[in-house]
Amino acid sequence: MRHGFHRFLTADQPGPAFEFPPNRASLRVNRMNDFSVIQSEKGVGCEMSDFSHLDDEGRARMVDVSHKPVTARTARASCLVQMQPETLEQVRQHHIGKGDVLQIARVAGIMAAKQTASLIPLCHPLELQQIEVTFEMTPPQTLSITTLVKSSGHTGVEMEALTAASVAALTVYDMCKSVDRGMVIGQLQLEEKSGGASGHFQRKDDDE
Repeated sequence: MRHGFHRFLTADQPGPAFEFPPNRASLRVNRMNDFSVIQSEKGVGCEMSDFSHLDDEGRARMVDVSHKPVTARTARASCLVQMQPETLEQVRQHHIGKGDVLQIARVAGIMAAKQTASLIPLCHPLELQQIEVTFEMTPPQTLSITTLVKSSGHTGVEMEALTAASVAALTVYDMCKSVDRGMVIGQLQLEEKSGGASGHFQRKDDDE
């Protein structure tokens, strides 16, 4: 068990089931009719059926969105790649031996967005109308990646935007790893989404 974490065991199975930081509400996990009921000490219960991607018996399912209206959907996501200043300069000047880093990463991000349903098990296959991948260099060592995805459909495109940003970042790493294996990929996050019943979301500074 990792230091500073509490271990929780299922009632009928040995070994660790879940680990939670001690500063979160303590949870008790019980087995009931082959699916878990998670209860906090504050008395808040949560059955598997409360999670839309699980049925009443805890089995994974792809959510039925056929009843939802078709609306315009937009999502914007971002990711950062931190690298040595010399590496960023080589990227800027197109001196990386494998080729044009940003062009290859842009194509990879676009391709990834279109393959999201193949990568994330319970995502819906979507018809995407627009995918953009843009880059911004902030010396001395930061490359910012921003993606924009648009569609008209029954469900949102947040996962497509996030997938595009993450795969673009991984491609940057692959293109540059021969000169800088210490690169760090991080801060993958949804910046904005619109459309659907949940309405508009835009990340604020205090959300970061």
